[in-house]
Amino acid sequence: MLPIDKGMSGRRPQKNICVSLSGWEKVAKAPAVLIVEDEPLVRLGAVRIIEDAGFEVIEVANADEAIRVLESRSDIRVIFTDIQMPGSMDGLKLAHAVRHRWPPIKIVVTSGRELATEQDLPEGGRFFRKPYDPIAVCETLRELVL
Repeated sequence: MLPIDKGMSGRRPQKNICVSLSGWEKVAKAPAVLIVEDEPLVRLGAVRIIEDAGFEVIEVANADEAIRVLESRSDIRVIFTDIQMPGSMDGLKLAHAVRHRWPPIKIVVTSGRELATEQDLPEGGRFFRKPYDPIAVCETLRELVL
């Protein structure tokens, strides 16, 4: 994976941050990633990064909405969730609920306020501290779904 923009100061980066997962659309549907983030601008940024990498994105603002999506769709491959959010559970509780109810779904947890340790995460879960590196996110998602 190579960044498209060379990071020239004062210029807005080009649309594609990561090289797309080319070819999936010809062979099969792109893997679906459920983004769970209550902050609209942060969610928008995550959607852009993950869509530009070639994934199908479903976005929701809290764990309750995420559970409803997971109950209605069987094609979600990865959940990408913030820790702090309103609703009946935070992102760590959501991650554990997903591991228990939908074991094949891969889990990525993010936070700008808390550090999640390996003991905090469900088995196989990954953690990114905000602001996260778009290329590292793309690489991790590809690793999880391939």
